Formats: sequence, C-alpha cells, structure tokens
Amino acid sequence: MASVMSPAQESKVAVSATRLLINNRWIPSESGKTFATVNPSTGEEICQVSESDAADVDKAVHAARAAFEHGRWRKMPASERGRLLHRLADLIEKHADELAALESLDNGKPVSIAKAVDVAATVGCYRYFAGWSDKVHGKTIPVDGNFFCYTRWAPRWPRETRWS
Repeated sequence: MASVMSPAQESKVAVSATRLLINNRWIPSESGKTFATVNPSTGEEICQVSESDAADVDKAVHAARAAFEHGRWRKMPASERGRLLHRLADLIEKHADELAALESLDNGKPVSIAKAVDVAATVGCYRYFAGWSDKVHGKTIPVDGNFFCYTRWAPRWPRETRWS
C-alpha cells in the first residue's frame, strides 16, 4: 500500500542548542559527557548533546528552587504571567517552520505534521495556561455559625521535600 505521507524532509535547519539550560544559561554537563541524537529517517547523527548526570540535576534543582523562592515570577501579577505566556506562544508561532524542521529531523515525521500537530499543540497549551493565569480562585465554603470560610490557592514548595 502506498503511503500518502512523504518521509521526513532533509532539513537545512541549524542545531545550536546542544548544552544544558540551567539558570538561564547554556552550559556543558559537569562530566563533559555527550550523547549522539540520531535522525531516525536516515540513521545519521544529527549532533552531540550534553549528557546530564546527578550533579547536573542537582544544579538544575537548586537553580529552580532559588528562582521559585526569590525570582520575579512568584510575585508577578497574574495578568503579567498570562501576558508572558502569550508572548512565548507568539514566539513559537513566529518560529514554527524552524521548530517543525527540528522536530522532523529529531523524530522522522514529516515537517508538515510536526508543524500542524506538535508545534500547534505546543502553542495551544501555552495559550490555554496563559488564559488561566489570572483565573485561579479560592472558594467560599458554607460552615455553621457567623463565619466566613474560604480557600485561597497559591504556589507552594512542598515542605516535606528537601533538596540539599
């Protein structure tokens, strides 16, 4: 049976992000190890990517926790968070062709499918959560007596989790 889908197109897209993104910086792994990512359509190596290990994960967790505890996002107005998430979705749409080409190169699917499904779903996800950013509400809870009882939702780092 003939396929109606063309194989993944050879892409001229440049692969530049091959290091670990930790604390808003692209850095090599602590060990210096890398691994090959392979184009499944051709079996050829696309590039070498930094291979993280426990030290890199610890570094990323510490950076994430510091950003959570002291970063601007935590105290930023919800409407501004939504605006930034919409901006990210706009940038993904702006670079949809490049992102679809990278996705096709990495997993072997046709560029048209990567753009219509993968990139579009990513944009949709960011827009969905951008819309919810200022819609997180508490609830009033009916209780006996002359009391006003309510819940208030707020981000919270689990206290039982310890990252040393």
